[in-house]
Formats: sequence, structure tokens, C-alpha cells
Amino acid sequence: MAVEVILPRVDMDMATGKMGRWFVAEGERVAKGQLLFEIETDKAAMDIDAPAAGLLRGVCAQAGDILPVGSVVGWIVAPGEVFVVPVSAPQAGPTARASPAAAASQDEPTREAPGEGVRATPMARRLARECGAVLSEIVGSGPNGRVQARDIPARSGAFDLQARQRRAETPRQGGLHRLWLRQGEGAPLVFLHGFGADLNGWRPLLGHIRSRRPVLALDLPGHGQSPHSGEADLESLVEASAATLAQEQVSAAHLVGHSLGGAVASALAERRGFRALSLALIAPAGLGPAINGAFLAGFLQAGDEASLALWMRLLVTDAAALGPALVKTTLRQRAEAGVADAQRQIAQGLFPESAQAFSVRESLARLQCPAKIIFGGRDAIIAPDHAAGLPGLIAQHVFAGVGHLPHLEARREVARLIDELVAAGG
Repeated sequence: MAVEVILPRVDMDMATGKMGRWFVAEGERVAKGQLLFEIETDKAAMDIDAPAAGLLRGVCAQAGDILPVGSVVGWIVAPGEVFVVPVSAPQAGPTARASPAAAASQDEPTREAPGEGVRATPMARRLARECGAVLSEIVGSGPNGRVQARDIPARSGAFDLQARQRRAETPRQGGLHRLWLRQGEGAPLVFLHGFGADLNGWRPLLGHIRSRRPVLALDLPGHGQSPHSGEADLESLVEASAATLAQEQVSAAHLVGHSLGGAVASALAERRGFRALSLALIAPAGLGPAINGAFLAGFLQAGDEASLALWMRLLVTDAAALGPALVKTTLRQRAEAGVADAQRQIAQGLFPESAQAFSVRESLARLQCPAKIIFGGRDAIIAPDHAAGLPGLIAQHVFAGVGHLPHLEARREVARLIDELVAAGG
């Protein structure tokens, strides 16, 4: 059955998105999780992964097209499957593009930061950082000499799009599914998501983090594309995460964890053979006994978009923070073989009868690196007062009017706090 490829929401305020380049051509084979296309926003270019394996068919959006969030931009079909593009699908090319006025506004030069006089698109800046190109030495092909993404490969042999795609397609042996969401220099930031989520949930935050360190995101066991060993205790999650970091040769990093990922990060921070440079815990689990068991049960039992959307609404105070694409993606992932059962096992093991069966308080008491705990004042899943009584050196930040996902509802502020930690942690 054909799987829709949609233009996802990568920013909480995003209503439309501008298509960037495709990494796979019409009719080519694609692996699940492989880089598929890019979305350009005002601040960054986001990589979007393939939701399934198969052949890319019916591409109906091109680089430069401006489309509403949730638009279908293509399909992935099984080899040999008979596929006909639906009559209602948009056609690729000028008919799918925004009006000339809107398109012109997209081409206006971005406002440069002090000391940066080169006109360049956000994607061009990112590609230049990845390949070490100097923007001031590149002659731009865009309006008023603005450097475009297409100008970067032509001037720098260090950037090889084909090699980048081959790396994405190369299967990793063992460990958890992971992706380097950003290249850079120095010790990386490592992101660990919460229960029921996956590594893609961090993408909206990345455009607001100023640090140019590399960024590695992991899918926890039983989530996203990571396998589940059958173990349902915190130590097994920490062990799997530590083993994966060792495979990536990451022995020191700035850790960022949300909810369950916050508990994993807290325990990982004191693991022998690994050095945590800083610790950012967003609505972390493991600080108190209670958790919203009704939410966990409803979230796991929801079998369609309407019911799942109702339960996920409890995660935020602003419904706009959760777009239909996020609900669809969550439901689609749960449909993968074994994922729903794995997450039920993990919930039963870690959160039995609306309680948290583990604690990371002792780990935090022994912490040797800079740390911040970030809560939403209206968190309906884990109460912010769980952080009471922690060591005084751990800074605590509570955002009024924000729910369980501060990194979405207050992403600019959360990004600033993470940048402060990276600067302090070295």
C-alpha cells in the first residue's frame, strides 16, 4: 500500500513550508529513515527522512514550492505495486508554487547578524558550515548576488551530496537508531526523546540553538526505528544508549533529555567511561513518584487520529503546537510491527499503576557538570514540583502557561538555556 510523504510541521508557528532539494529522484528506491528532502524555513533547512521503504513515486512538489503543512508531496510504494497518482494530488511545477508576490518575498535577502555582510539563504549557510566553505569567497547566483544552496557544491569539493546520501543509506550494525542532525566541531549535543516520541521531535528546536556543535539524536529502545530487547527498566535504556554512543565514538557530550529521555540522560551522566559536559533536563521523569497514568493508558490505546489527537492535546497548553502531521506520524510509527507492544511493555515496567518505578535523584546528587531542569508550569503529565529539594547547584526554570513540551511551546527560551549550558560546560 502506498505511503504518503507529507510536508511536516518543523516549527510550532509554521503554517506553510518551502520545499528544498530532493535527495531521491522519482522512481528511485529509498530506505526507511533515509534522507528524502529538505524544508527551508526562515532560520534553517531541515532534513526530512523517508517514512517507509520502497520506490518514490508521484512527486508533486519541487524545490521552491511553498505548500501548506500536511500537504502530500509524493508517495512511497512497494516494488511492483501498481500505483496511480490520485486525481486530487497537486501537480509538480509552477501550478504548485506560491503566488509571484509570495515567492518574491521568499527571495528577499535575510537580515544578517552583525559582522556578516554576505547575502545567503539559510540553507546555503548550513551547507557552507558543513563543508567548510567561506561564503565571502563564493559568487552567488541569486538576486543581488545572494548565495544559493546550489552555489556551494560548485565551489567546494569537500561537500559531496552523493557521499552524504550513501552515508545515510549505510546500515549501522547494532545499537539504537540514531541520526547526526547537524555537523559541527567539538563535543556534540546528544538528544534523548520522551516516551512515545522519536528523534524527529527535536527538529523544531534545532533552528533556535546557536551552538555550532554537532548534534546526535537517538531513538530509545522500542521507539522510532530502534529495536526493543524486551527489557523494561531504566538501566536497559541507559545501557543501550551508552553502547550506541560508544559505537559513534562519543565519549563526552552535552546531554539534552525530555521526560523519559531526561531520566536516561541523568543516569547516563554518571556512567563510567562517559563524561557528561552539561545536562539539560526538560520535564524529566524520575524525580517524583506520580505520573499521569490516564494519559499513558489513553495514549497507548488510541487507535485512530481523532482519539490520539485528544490524548496528545494534554501534552501542551497551545493546541497549535501539535499539528496533524505529528499525530499522523505518531500513529504511523505505532503501526510498525512490534512498536505498540514494546511501548506497552516499557510503560508497564517503568510506570506501573500511575507511578514512576525509578528515581534519578541520587544520580543528580552526584552530578559534576553544569545542569538545568526545565518545566512547564502547566505540565499535565509530570508535576513541576517534583524538582523540589534537588541540589542547589542545579538551576531550575519554570515557564508559566507551558505544558509538558517546553522545547516546542517555549523553544526559543529552551534553546537559549541549552546554549548557556554548552558554553558553561566547555
